[in-house]
Amino acid sequence: MNKDLLLQELKFRAVRSGGAGGQHVNKVSTKVELSLNLGSSRAFNESEKERLYKKLNKRLTSENKLLVQCDESRSQHKNREIAEDRMLKLIEEALKVPKKRKKTSPSKASVEKRLKTKRVVAMKKTSRQKPEDN
Repeated sequence: MNKDLLLQELKFRAVRSGGAGGQHVNKVSTKVELSLNLGSSRAFNESEKERLYKKLNKRLTSENKLLVQCDESRSQHKNREIAEDRMLKLIEEALKVPKKRKKTSPSKASVEKRLKTKRVVAMKKTSRQKPEDN
């Protein structure tokens, strides 16, 4: 993944924030929407694109665009920074390859401990039973 190229490919759009806010919110477009077209992106190779399609399929639009919005701050510049950070974190998490699990067997001590506690519990239960009459 080429971060610099990715940041250049991001499409930036400022829109008005929703909700209550008074005079300021009605005049200023502080909410930021960032979009990235994964299909035409040159920041990723083909294997990375496949991984992103697979991991982020719920977040992609029908045109294979990844959208991130931010309206936390009253500043458009701050919202843009936050949205860029979110986009980068989202992509980095999706590109992480999980480690393969190594099969292991329980240690001899843990097996013995389990069997010992099993015997103790069994003895406790047998001691609670009524004695048999012969």
